[in-house]
Amino acid sequence: MSQRIGMFGGTFDPVHNGHLRSALEVRDALGLEVLHMVPAPQPPLRGVPQVSPQQRLALLEAGIADTPGLLADGRELRRAGPSYSVDTLAELRAVYGSSARLVMVIGMDAFLRLHQWDRAERLWALGHVVVIARPGYNNDWPAPLKELVGNREVYSVEAMMQQAQGHLLVLALPSLMAISATYIRQRLQAGESVRYLLPQAVESTILQQGWYQTSE
Repeated sequence: MSQRIGMFGGTFDPVHNGHLRSALEVRDALGLEVLHMVPAPQPPLRGVPQVSPQQRLALLEAGIADTPGLLADGRELRRAGPSYSVDTLAELRAVYGSSARLVMVIGMDAFLRLHQWDRAERLWALGHVVVIARPGYNNDWPAPLKELVGNREVYSVEAMMQQAQGHLLVLALPSLMAISATYIRQRLQAGESVRYLLPQAVESTILQQGWYQTSE
């Protein structure tokens, strides 16, 4: 049977329980052997305190710890120049071979801008796209996105996994946790508790290192 491999990108700034719970539920729903969690090099421009990409990767590693099937993957941080998901997907396709079921997992907000991505059309030749649905989601996609997707949407994991690439699946997760990294950063800057929003190892590292906390 072909391997089932996933890629889940994000700024993870910082990684929190919403990211990790979603990752586990995606792993289980799709029957993935490995889900590569890939931090993006450059989060949107923000004021200080800024946390480096390597520090975000370290927090992701601490958060995942020994969770089976989840892997903190720093490949985009090692790449020179702008980092594009299509390049990461191509690298993973080269690693796992042509028969692996390779899936790029994205949130609904990112999906609604997919037609603006670099070489978006190429994604279908490399893998599947799985979109995490949000509550109240409807099928009101921009016209260029509808054109990009065409007739690629399928409605079950089984239908998607019959091929190595080329399908779109919108996936509803059981416990979509509305935790925001922005909210966590705001609480840290204000010196307020973030207990139970983050894995304990992530919280401890942030507090020990003084990351995200306002400096004098």
